Amino acid sequence: VKDAETGELLADLTKDGQEFVVAKGGKGGKGNAMFKSATNQAPDYAEEGEKGEEKWIELELKLIADAGIIGFPNAGKSTLISVLSHAKPKIADYPFTTLSPVLGVLQLDYGKSLILADIPGLIEGASEGAGLGHEFLRHIERTKFLVHVIDISDFREREPIEAFKTINKEMENYDPKLLEKPQIVVGNKIDMLSNKEEIEKFKKEFEKLGYKFIPVSLITNEGVEELKKELLNFYEILNQKIHV
Repeated sequence: VKDAETGELLADLTKDGQEFVVAKGGKGGKGNAMFKSATNQAPDYAEEGEKGEEKWIELELKLIADAGIIGFPNAGKSTLISVLSHAKPKIADYPFTTLSPVLGVLQLDYGKSLILADIPGLIEGASEGAGLGHEFLRHIERTKFLVHVIDISDFREREPIEAFKTINKEMENYDPKLLEKPQIVVGNKIDMLSNKEEIEKFKKEFEKLGYKFIPVSLITNEGVEELKKELLNFYEILNQKIHV
């Protein structure tokens, strides 16, 4: 909640049921009962109250999720959230199919669940408002870790490391703290990769940077179970750190 005129942050509501008073109402005037007398048992007039406070505010929604799914348009983010959960985002073979964040729930072992958020609209220049960047970069702030989906097929528009670094640079430009979040790199579309030896090459490149790399095909579901195990592992490690 921000003051629309000054930009001052008035409140950050992060818990269910949390309340904040933006503007107070004025003191009430006397009602008609206060003017009742022996000669006028039912007065038809009352006293106006004092004027209340007025304030123009901006309300900014930031989704709260355990993991944010990021990557370039058409990398497979929406397909990933639909495969991992029961979410039904719009999926098509053109950029910006998803125009609003989509939440999904991945059911884990032992009755645990992981809330996923598909963050659309990230392209080069997103931190400056290109694409749908400003609309959705803020949703990443609430996540505990990131699932970075990258197209590694023969038809990819850019090399995996280049794609990864470009998105990370946009996050850094928006808020350097975003790069402090742990990331899992998901190399998608291995069903459309003719030279399978490249998978090992990509894996070594990302591990050299300090990131876990999981190759998958979200069409054939190859590698999806391994990804689920890694998500569970991340979930448990991060929750242990929070509770320590």
